[in-house]
Amino acid sequence: MTSTSSLMFLSTPLSLGLSLLAVVVTAVLGVVAWRRSGYRRSIGLLELLRFAVVAAAAVLLNQPEWVQEFRPDERPTVAVLWDDSISMQTRDVNRPSSVGQLSTRGEAIAPLTKPDFWEKLDQDLNVVITPFSSAESNKASDLNAPLAAALEQNPNLLGVVMISDGDWNAGPPPVEAAARLRLRSTPVVAIPVGSPIPLPDIELVSLDAPTFGIAGKRVRIPFTIESSLPRDHLATVQLTVSSGETITKEVRIAAMGRSTDSIDWQPASTGDYTVTLAVPPVSEETLSDNNTRKAPIAVREEKLRVLVVESYPRWEYRYLRNALSRDPGIEVACLLFHPGLTKQGGGNTDYIKQFPEGLDELAKFDVVFLGDVGCETGQLTTEQCRLLKGLVEHQASGLVVMPGWQGRQLSLLDTELADLYPVTLDPSQPDGWGTERAEHFQLTALGRRSLLTKLADTLDENAEIWNELPGFQWHAPVVRAKAGSEVLCVHESSANQYGRLPLLVTRTFGAGKVLFMGTDGAWRWRKGVEDKYHYRFWGQVVRWMAYQRNMAKGETMRLYYSPDQPEVRQTMTLSANVMERSGEPLSGGEVAARIVAPSGAVETVRLRSVGDEWGAYSGQYAAAEPGKHQVTLSAQPTGESLEASFYVQGDAAEKVGRPARIEVLDEIARVTRGRTIAIDRAQEAITHLASLPDPPPAIRRLQLWSHPIVAGTLICLLGVFWVLRKTVGLI
Repeated sequence: MTSTSSLMFLSTPLSLGLSLLAVVVTAVLGVVAWRRSGYRRSIGLLELLRFAVVAAAAVLLNQPEWVQEFRPDERPTVAVLWDDSISMQTRDVNRPSSVGQLSTRGEAIAPLTKPDFWEKLDQDLNVVITPFSSAESNKASDLNAPLAAALEQNPNLLGVVMISDGDWNAGPPPVEAAARLRLRSTPVVAIPVGSPIPLPDIELVSLDAPTFGIAGKRVRIPFTIESSLPRDHLATVQLTVSSGETITKEVRIAAMGRSTDSIDWQPASTGDYTVTLAVPPVSEETLSDNNTRKAPIAVREEKLRVLVVESYPRWEYRYLRNALSRDPGIEVACLLFHPGLTKQGGGNTDYIKQFPEGLDELAKFDVVFLGDVGCETGQLTTEQCRLLKGLVEHQASGLVVMPGWQGRQLSLLDTELADLYPVTLDPSQPDGWGTERAEHFQLTALGRRSLLTKLADTLDENAEIWNELPGFQWHAPVVRAKAGSEVLCVHESSANQYGRLPLLVTRTFGAGKVLFMGTDGAWRWRKGVEDKYHYRFWGQVVRWMAYQRNMAKGETMRLYYSPDQPEVRQTMTLSANVMERSGEPLSGGEVAARIVAPSGAVETVRLRSVGDEWGAYSGQYAAAEPGKHQVTLSAQPTGESLEASFYVQGDAAEKVGRPARIEVLDEIARVTRGRTIAIDRAQEAITHLASLPDPPPAIRRLQLWSHPIVAGTLICLLGVFWVLRKTVGLI
C-alpha cells in the first residue's frame, strides 16, 4: 500500500483576508515600535515574537490539515455472493431452451457461480466468488451476514454482486449492511432469481393436536390448510393413528387463503400414539411434501377431582351434582352451606363436612364450582377466598362462578376473589333479573368456535342447537365483561350502554382459568333429550379447565406450559408446582427444566419462584426447531425429577416453495446506488462493474488547527511574550 501526504487549508475569502490584514498590521506596528525604541535589540526580538504568534494564529484561522492518502497496491475486488440456501431448490424458473419446463433457482444461477462467467472482469479486477446458505442453528437465510463479511474481508472492495431469491428470514435487516456499503461508495448489483408469484400449492400449515387425551373421550384435533390455488377445492383429509385406525373428513379449502377445521378421534385405550393428518395432493400442485403433519398424543385414564360449593340446593346445583357424579372420569366432592341446618354437608358419600383445610387438601382439586355462596358467617371466610385465588393463580386449577338469585356472591367482590371475576356485577341489583317468559343464549363469534360451547359436530348444527335450547328465566346482574375476557354467549335481547349482556364468559388468571355462568337455567337443557347436552356441556367445562393442570404430574411435582402446542420461535411459559417430600410447598429451592430438542441440542431453563406459599415456579423458553422436545424437571433440594415432553408446531423458516422476494434485493441495490439486473441479462453486470471507478483511497486527516499540541504551543508562546515584555520594562 502506497501513501502520499500533503498540507491542505480550508480557508474562505473572509478568513484569508483577515489573516493577511492581521499579519500586515502586526508587521507595520512592530517596525514602528522597534524604531521608536532606538532599534533596541531586545525590543526587536520581542516584536519578532509578536509577529510569529500573530502569523501562527493567522495560519490556524485558515484551518490547516495534514492529509495522508493510502492507495492499495493490489487490484480492486468484486465480491460475487450467490445463494445456496434451501429456498433455492424451488422449481419456478423457466428454462430458455425448453418451453414449458421449469428449473430450480439453484440450477438457473449455476452458470453465474463459475469463474468462467466472470473471466472478462477478472482481467482487471480480483473476482471473489462466495456462496452463502442457511444458518445451521435455525435453518434460516441471513442476507445481512454475507454483505457485512464482504465489506470486512475485502478492504479494496469495488462492488458486490448478490445473486439470490431474496428470501431473508434471519439476522438483522440486510439494508443495514447496505447502508455501510453506501458509506464506502460500494454499489451492489442485485441479480434476482425466482418468481414473486406463489406456486400452486396446498399446504397443511398446522396440526394443533392436544398434548394428551382421555381413553373413551373424543379428542378434537384442529388443523389449518393454506392454499395458493385460484379456486376452491373439496378435499377428503385423512387422520391415521399409529394404532392403525383411520378417520376421514371432507373439507372445503378456500382459494388463495387459509381454511381452519378440526377432526375428532376417540381413543379406545391408554398409551402413546402418533397421529398423522394428510391432505391429498391435487394435479395443479408443484409441491406435495408439505401436505402431511404428525403429532404425538398421550392417552391415559382420567380422574379429575371437582369441588362444588353451594348454599341452597337449587335445581341448577342438583342436576350439576348428578352430571358430575355420574361421569366416570370425575370424582366430585360437594359442600352445602344450607342456612338453618346445624351441620354443613349432606348425607351421601360425595358430600364433605367442611371446606378443605390447608393448602395440601385444597390443592387436590382440579376445578372448583362456587354457587350462590358468599363471604359471610357460616359460609366462606376471607382466608378461604384467598386460598381459592392462589389455587387458580399458582396451581392452574379452574374456577366456575355460578351466582344465584339470593345475590350472595356479591360479598365475594370484597375479597381477593374479586380479581378473578371476568365480569363486572351491579351491586344495586343483588337479586339479579327475572322474567316471566323464557330468554335464550346467543353465541358470539368466539362462542361459535369454542370447545366449551360445542354441542354438535358441525358449526351450523351447533348454532341450531343453541338456538333451540330451553331458555332461562333468571340471569345475574351483569354490567359488562372485563378487559381480557372472552365472551362466549350473550343475552339474546337485554342490553345496556356496553352492548348485549354477557352471560357465559371466560378468562385466564395466572396459570388457571375462570368461567362465569350468568344464569341458573342450564338444567332445563335436559327437556326432551335428558342428559345429551347438559352432561356434555359440563363435562367439557371440567376437562377444559383441568387440561393444563394435568399435562405432566408426579408424586411431588407438576409441570404445565402455555401454549400447549407452541410454534417455532414462539415464547412459551413453563410453570411448575414443586412440593417437599413431606407435602409442604417447596420454598426458595432451585428448580430447572432441561430441554432436549429433536436435533439433540440441550438448553437448561432456570425457573424462578413466583409463589412460595404454593411452591410455584415459572420460566420462559423459545424453541428454535419443530418437533418433539423432551423435558426433565428437577428440584435440587428434594432431588426429585419429572419426565415430560411437548411438541413444537411449524417448519424451518427456510423452505422450498415460497415466492421470491425481489423487493428485498431492489432495496439493497437502491440504498447502495447499484442496479438490479434480470438473470437473463446477467452479462450487463460485467459491463457495469467494469465501468466503475477505482475505489476511493483511504484518507487520514490530522486537523492541525484544532490539535491540542498546536493550541498548547500557541499558549506557551503567548506566555513567553508576556514575560519578555515585563523583562524589558514595558509592563
